[in-house]
Amino acid sequence: MTTELLDAALVEEATKKSGLIWVRGADGPERALWHVWHEGAALVVGDGPGEQPLPGLVDGGAATVTVRSKDKGGRIVGWRAKVLELAPGGEAWEAAVAELKGKRLNAPDAETMTLRWGRECRVVRLEPVRGADVVPASDGSLAAAPVPSSAVTRNAVPAGLPRLIGRRRKR
Repeated sequence: MTTELLDAALVEEATKKSGLIWVRGADGPERALWHVWHEGAALVVGDGPGEQPLPGLVDGGAATVTVRSKDKGGRIVGWRAKVLELAPGGEAWEAAVAELKGKRLNAPDAETMTLRWGRECRVVRLEPVRGADVVPASDGSLAAAPVPSSAVTRNAVPAGLPRLIGRRRKR
């Protein structure tokens, strides 16, 4: 019983303090998701225009969550979760959206964001499964190839730029 309580405390504290969690749904790829810890579970919003994708997270399904350190990026803990999709307008949905709204950065429609989430997005609750094994940090890197994306990297730095920056510092 003590080990189970310590595992639950580790999952909660690590997830609360982490900026992102890595989530793998039943049949989707592992994705980094911003989240909020609220009432014993991680809450995420997505699958709408301008929001993060939530592939493989289906209501009543299972997911695996990996929590990494904000400082060093190393894995702290991994845990199994039950996926619950919250119905828009319900009491649980309203409480979840109130927490998520405060953490959503750079929203183009901050005033009407919650209405858009209710119409076009999904709010998902990831509840830790009690009694499931908590996966502690290990020596393995768990590195994976990036998921294909339309995002592109900027062009290379112009050849003369380092000299220009170096001159400014000398002055």
